[in-house]
Amino acid sequence: MPTAPRKILVTSALPYANNSIHMGHLVEYIQTDIWVRFQKLRGNHCLYVCASDAHGTPIMLKAQELGVTPEDLVARFRSEHLRDFSRFHIEFDNYHSTHSEENRVLVEGIYARLRERGLLAWRSIRQAYDAEAKMFLPDRFIRGSCPVCGTPDQYGDSCESCGATYAPTDLIDPRSAVTGTTPVQRDSEHLFFSLGRFESSLRSWTAAGHLDPSVARKLEEWFAAGLKDWDISRDAPYFGFRIPGTTDKYFYVWLDAPVGYMASFLDLCERRKNSPEPVDFNDYWSEESDAELYHFIGKDIAYFHTLFWPAVLEGSGYRKPSGVFVHGFLTVNGQKMSKSRGTFIPAATYLDHLQPEYLRYYYACKLGPGTDDIDLNLDDFVARVNADLVGKFANIASRCAGFISRLSGGRLAPALGTPALFQEFAAAAPLIARHYEAREYSRALREVMALADRANQYIDERKPWALAKDPARAAEVQAVCTDGINLFRLLMLYLKPVLPAIAQRAEAFLGAGPLHWDQHDQPLLDHSIGSYEPLVTRVDPAAVANLVAATRAAAAPPAPAAASAPEEKPVTIDIDTFLKADLRVATVLSAEAVEGADSLLRVTVDIGSEQRVVLAGIRRAYDPATLVGRQVILVANLKPRKMRFGTSEGMLLAAGDDAGIFLVTPDSGAKAGMRVR
Repeated sequence: MPTAPRKILVTSALPYANNSIHMGHLVEYIQTDIWVRFQKLRGNHCLYVCASDAHGTPIMLKAQELGVTPEDLVARFRSEHLRDFSRFHIEFDNYHSTHSEENRVLVEGIYARLRERGLLAWRSIRQAYDAEAKMFLPDRFIRGSCPVCGTPDQYGDSCESCGATYAPTDLIDPRSAVTGTTPVQRDSEHLFFSLGRFESSLRSWTAAGHLDPSVARKLEEWFAAGLKDWDISRDAPYFGFRIPGTTDKYFYVWLDAPVGYMASFLDLCERRKNSPEPVDFNDYWSEESDAELYHFIGKDIAYFHTLFWPAVLEGSGYRKPSGVFVHGFLTVNGQKMSKSRGTFIPAATYLDHLQPEYLRYYYACKLGPGTDDIDLNLDDFVARVNADLVGKFANIASRCAGFISRLSGGRLAPALGTPALFQEFAAAAPLIARHYEAREYSRALREVMALADRANQYIDERKPWALAKDPARAAEVQAVCTDGINLFRLLMLYLKPVLPAIAQRAEAFLGAGPLHWDQHDQPLLDHSIGSYEPLVTRVDPAAVANLVAATRAAAAPPAPAAASAPEEKPVTIDIDTFLKADLRVATVLSAEAVEGADSLLRVTVDIGSEQRVVLAGIRRAYDPATLVGRQVILVANLKPRKMRFGTSEGMLLAAGDDAGIFLVTPDSGAKAGMRVR
């Protein structure tokens, strides 16, 4: 009797929306995506949600630095992150934002439940305060010399040189990273969560096997040190959700960020409410839920996810995770990623030079279930991808497809030539599945490549190229190559979670529809296949060298600019001239990419009395979906301009420089059609 499909919800840590995705980040998202794709390939109901981590002091300060709103900054990086993820074939079922109504409602609901149960308390604490910026400083915004080793320019809570941790007040010559002034100490009321009251249940949850043994051992150290109450508030100014009943206190980002998992899922439930496959929030998050819930995270945020988060969930009446899967960091050539060495590589820069499938495969070859760091050795990267994917895997199809095409009109034989060999490959499916399930990707791929060696050995032994010289042995050639194509098909099935784009091309070549795990014991016979096109090309070492050089060059300080004539000042105009420009508040009704134009979006706006269509050069900065409902400023009396892609009936105001493009938006309360004066 077939087993009922499992019901699984999976998350990755939310990328912080103030900078670009780099190769280190991709370890986690590729690891998660492989596991999710494997579950779906097996027929399980697996959902993968994520979101932009959109709150906190760093986002507030970066937005101020760039002269934009925090919302605009978040929207810009959300769009960029989604683009990078998509190009690496990382496929979310939903991607939301922690700065959302769903998240606000959930956070306030959790706060109310925790308060009702007596798990929150206000307490006065002493903090560093920047009098010039008029703000309290997070530890990471205080710099100074390490009190242990004396290394200058260290963070307020830890030293990157000697590894020591300490209080910000211990720093030698502390200064604010915001203004450079010396912080003063001031008292402030903060809200604390009673984490220690959950020690017993957290110990039981840990002992029940929800964590990898190495992570569970780390928790024992934290238990032994004692669980301290957790500060879940921050003082204004702060970008986040204000705590109900206060005027100048906000929820700390580490409260609302994990709640963002729930908010993204709630948004997915709403989106699917009227679809053929609706999803119920409580089926996955209630205390009675029998669904599986897994978080994939890096080891630097294990404390939050294995202690604070399960305790908050229990305290507010939700279920705890089925598992928290913790991975290590990425090193490159055995060292910490470095901008000066050209190894701190942004995702977009990698994609300018190399195929995403190469990195997905190489990471999978290195990934296991533990917290050990993985190393991207660039020489090994070239050698392994070329040997495994080109020399072994794709070589099987390329050696056999031509003979099938020439000698049997592209049709596979009605029976396998060596059924026992196919059964040997099919019999490997349970072991490979167990490795994928346990996140032992490196072991799974070793099994797959051992089978690829076996397939190539079989073709070497049967020598179809020699048999093809005798027309009387055409049927024998067809049988041998039918075996080869079927072995290739099984290997592609086993590699599909890692190489989805290559799998899609292979499926088109095989012409039998998408591959499914339950087909592993069903050979493809008496079937026409397509003409073979190379599925993967060799990695050129020069491309890797160019990638490193481009990364190093991008990180280098700019050369001093040559002396030039002073920039000409704009012509001064009087107020009457300025008032000739009819600037109107406009609400975006729809936005879509303009086909054939890399930089243009077709934006339809409402200006109160009418609707206008504007062709705006903001495609590289904004995801069209994020613009709908936003208010912008339109130059409404600009003469319509006929362009190759249509007529533009105005212009949207935006600021921009090398940092990007940022739409000018009115303050809250403005209505469509209002004139800017």
